[in-house]
Amino acid sequence: MRPWQLRKGWRGWQGAHPVAARRVSHGVTLLALLLIAAALLLPNKEAQFQVAAFTRLPVEGLLLGGVLLVLPRGPRVAVAVLGGLALGVLTVLNLTDIEFNQYLGRSFNVVLDWELLDDAQSYLADTLGGTTALLAAAGVVLLVLAVLTVMALAVVRLGDLLARDKARSTRGLLFASVVWMTCMALDIQISGVPVASQHTVAMVKYHDQALRTTIRDERDFARTAEADQFGGTPAGELVPDLRGKDMIFTFIESYGRSAIEDPIPAPGVTKTLDTSTEALAEAGFHARTGWLTSATYGGGSWLGHSTFMSGLWVDNQNRYRTVTSSDHLTLTEAFKKTGAWDTVGVMPGVQKGWPESKWYGLDKVYNAFQMGYEGPKFSWSTMPDQYALEAFQRLEHGKKRDKPLTSFVILTSSHQPWAPVPEMVDWDKLGDGSVYKGIEAAGNRPADVLTSSTRSSEEYGKSVEYSVTALTQWLERYGKDDTVLVVLGDHQPNARVSGDHASRDVPCSIIAKDPKVLDKIADWGWTEGLRPDHDAPVWKMSDFRDRFLTAYGSTPHPSKG
Repeated sequence: MRPWQLRKGWRGWQGAHPVAARRVSHGVTLLALLLIAAALLLPNKEAQFQVAAFTRLPVEGLLLGGVLLVLPRGPRVAVAVLGGLALGVLTVLNLTDIEFNQYLGRSFNVVLDWELLDDAQSYLADTLGGTTALLAAAGVVLLVLAVLTVMALAVVRLGDLLARDKARSTRGLLFASVVWMTCMALDIQISGVPVASQHTVAMVKYHDQALRTTIRDERDFARTAEADQFGGTPAGELVPDLRGKDMIFTFIESYGRSAIEDPIPAPGVTKTLDTSTEALAEAGFHARTGWLTSATYGGGSWLGHSTFMSGLWVDNQNRYRTVTSSDHLTLTEAFKKTGAWDTVGVMPGVQKGWPESKWYGLDKVYNAFQMGYEGPKFSWSTMPDQYALEAFQRLEHGKKRDKPLTSFVILTSSHQPWAPVPEMVDWDKLGDGSVYKGIEAAGNRPADVLTSSTRSSEEYGKSVEYSVTALTQWLERYGKDDTVLVVLGDHQPNARVSGDHASRDVPCSIIAKDPKVLDKIADWGWTEGLRPDHDAPVWKMSDFRDRFLTAYGSTPHPSKG
């Protein structure tokens, strides 16, 4: 049916049902006003949602009403449409911020974060299935279009309402303006929230400042990445006190302070850490553990990896692209540069090209398709950690070689949504991973866990217990007198588990048989064992590289780019 036919039909119905038509018209007008007010007052963080936030008087609405009031119909409609689209865009940004704050602990960056939307869809496909991910993507697109369209129509409706009786509208706007100025002057508040609102202006300034900061940071960080305290250090002066050691740098996904200190996951995780510490001690291994503050939160693991390995604070995608395109020395590259070590990466989470391997200084990388796994995926995780570690042993660590090995191992079983969680299997029965089919089928489904914060916390704790157990059992089974393992979390779990105000701290342990290795870090003040004390030292994750290189005898020779 054509638009003119719809209008003709509506007018005919109006004539036949005048009372009902007036009620419908008033209802639509009220809805339009409520939508505009909601868009002008919408917070960008879930924690800010409270009744008081929506009982304010937005000055932007008064200004918009004043502009619409003085314009003739043609320009008024044009301005109303543009204003409505702007409100729609701001609404979409605020809703996106809510999700980003929930999952990544920060707002959406309009310059850098678009590529993360593709990662989000891939995560949904791995977690809930390809059809669900496709429907979700289509739903998001339709929702954005709907928000933009409805907001434009709502502001046009507001303009028409004001134009019906300009004298009355003028008096109403003047009265509302006086009320706003009075509330502003007297700082009148409801539940601690000012009644006189400038929220939209503040949000526009916020996004504008974020944009300017991003552009400025891109230029400044490029210069920072060029300077390196150990960039000019000769090969013979890098990590001389670790010569002959098999070095393993391992990240446990989402392993953060919450796993050890939050009431729900902590009992199981701390018991596992203590039990594992004792088991390692029986095998001759000892550990020291402290806290590092990660550059990321909830997700973006690669930012944590690159921060730790490079000694630079890599907290956004642009910094990541900059540093991985630079010559800034990573820990694994430092070992390779000496010529005394082979290097390898074990990356079960990598399912496509990974050019960053060159920057990390890795001679060889095993991705999700190169470890012989024939079992089921566990949601996003392509294979259980125990299998990945056994594959590492079979493919690289267990082979005879002319040089010791430096390894970069990323474990994935504790990745959200923490369902289903793998179980430990007899190491001798792992085979090609087919043994996991029954375990995966019997486990929880993501949809059963995602809807409950408590269940998410419980299953998160179980996943960390599993990852720690798999890693420490592997070390007991295959570790040698010269094995040195550095293990840490990449970031905290998202707010559904860690809460809205969680720290960014993750535990980091150095484990070795040779007492001289731990003697070198005796002055760090780290806790004995795998479980760090609450008040153990906390460093920025970017501080670790230089402290580690210095502790093991490396001589600084700065490069200035």
